[in-house]
Amino acid sequence: MSAPTKGTPDPILLTLFANRFMSVAEAMGRALQQTSISTNIKERLDYSCALFAPDGDLVANAPFIPIHLGSMSFAVKYQMNLLGKDLKNGDVIMTNSPRAGGSHLPDITIITPVFSQDQPDKIIFFTASRGHHADIGGILPGSMPPTSVNIFEEGAEIVSFKIVKEGVFDRDGMLDYLVERPAKYPGCSGCRNIRDVESDLKAQIAANHKGIGLIHALIGEYSLETVQEYMYHIRNNAEQSVRNLLRDVAKRRGAKLSARDYLDDGSPIQVQVSINEEEGSAVIDFEGTGPELRGNLNAPISVVHSAVIYCMRAMLDVDIPLNAGCLVPIEIKIPEDSLLSPSHTAAVCGGNVLTSQRIVDVVLKAFNAAAASQGCCNNLTFGQGGKDKDGVVKEGWGYYETIAGGSGAGPGWHGTSGVHVHITNTRIGDVEILERRYPVLVHEFSIREGSGGKGKWNGGCGVVRDLEFLEEIRVSILSERRAHAPYGLEGGQPGERGRNIWIKLPREQDGDLPDAADDLLPANPSIHKDRKSSPPKPRIINVGGKATILMGKGDRLVINTPGGGGWGALDSEEAREEADRERDERIKHEWSARGSLVERAKVQSSF
Repeated sequence: MSAPTKGTPDPILLTLFANRFMSVAEAMGRALQQTSISTNIKERLDYSCALFAPDGDLVANAPFIPIHLGSMSFAVKYQMNLLGKDLKNGDVIMTNSPRAGGSHLPDITIITPVFSQDQPDKIIFFTASRGHHADIGGILPGSMPPTSVNIFEEGAEIVSFKIVKEGVFDRDGMLDYLVERPAKYPGCSGCRNIRDVESDLKAQIAANHKGIGLIHALIGEYSLETVQEYMYHIRNNAEQSVRNLLRDVAKRRGAKLSARDYLDDGSPIQVQVSINEEEGSAVIDFEGTGPELRGNLNAPISVVHSAVIYCMRAMLDVDIPLNAGCLVPIEIKIPEDSLLSPSHTAAVCGGNVLTSQRIVDVVLKAFNAAAASQGCCNNLTFGQGGKDKDGVVKEGWGYYETIAGGSGAGPGWHGTSGVHVHITNTRIGDVEILERRYPVLVHEFSIREGSGGKGKWNGGCGVVRDLEFLEEIRVSILSERRAHAPYGLEGGQPGERGRNIWIKLPREQDGDLPDAADDLLPANPSIHKDRKSSPPKPRIINVGGKATILMGKGDRLVINTPGGGGWGALDSEEAREEADRERDERIKHEWSARGSLVERAKVQSSF
């Protein structure tokens, strides 16, 4: 986005256009939520909408999912370079491949070029939406397999496909990409619930069309020249804000910063930051990061850029829309063949939701901005259907959710308990909707008291999520911070590690019922009598951070999510008690009912 601008912008118009651009993205998001049908998009809000310049740079977005927004620009630019003049009015592009600016395969991006009404062959903007679809094939329902070792096991990969060509929806092509092609790989299935996915893709197309109408209305009100002029002014404003941030950091902490953190498998993520105080620029170098992994914690380059642009925007103390200007003063260096620059066939589903969190942690640690948050999305998937052991394909479904934890404390604030942090901004599905639509009961969903790191400022606490499954079902958990705790800073203590517990009922078919050897008479006959008259005791099994389990009817999965790290050392026991009291009061006063059902009730009461 390097077009010249005309002089100094009017500050009132600058604010007006920043909000008008954001309102376009917000309206797209509302349209997508209202017209989608999946739990993932309609209830959990796992989607993003944004507006892009004619060269593919991010112009503005609403506060959706940070990891989507930085990488979507890569996707738009890839399609521009690939298709060029082959883009026509009425075309809509579908893509999800990490090599084409995707994050992980369940996140499908829909891109629509916006053509000038006066010059029909001229692209003046792009609208785009990205939604997480609960199943797009692969080896397991939910398309987030903890054990995947290549991208083919994670579902359908789409580099570039015109799902709408000059106004005509290509359903046959969509079915080929989502259902037929993924099923060709050994052990893999195509999309298990194509009807829901197709409906949500149409909702994304409609959301993009909504954005196009609003952009044309804005141009009709102010002219294309004025709209694009202030588009560049907004980008320049973000650039100058980041340059001022970097100059301030250099004065306070010096021009050389560094930090290191680890994934639970021991893989290091290393960053060095070199700041040019005079220019207000910086080089962020990830040299020293571990090599590509056999598992799925590899993060595409676009995800790395998303994490960095998020950190820059989060550290700004000014209210500006997240846009491409935030990265103009930043040069990002990523070592080749590292887990942050994996090969095209590497598995990546965990990199988008777990490694990205660690990138944020290590960048914020280098800037000494805040203690570590939970550093995990606690990805839970379960479902049925797909290709069975005999190769027969059965229609099924998949469910996916991410689970909140504690955010890190900082200089002057406590962390927040039970919140989605950093690169994710989704919410969890309402209990009523989850229990109505799926064979599951929620026994507990509560704050995990005491899991936040102690300090002058305490880290937020994680949560406890206890689910019972009402029929045999395959369940997967993909999580981090089960080995390496979220760090504290400036003397603050680390947050508690997470833990995933399977409460398994013994069954004859599993071979874990008490056998004759267990029934030998003990020294005390009354103990033997009590054991014979009571049901077998459930087994308590720690399944680790990444596992796929065939849950039996009545089995439970209890997920304890990590807390955030604390900030600052406590000088005395009295100070510790005071910090605890302040945290408890804050939790008590800040809680309020929320979720999709509450929102609907508020809307209905307003009529």
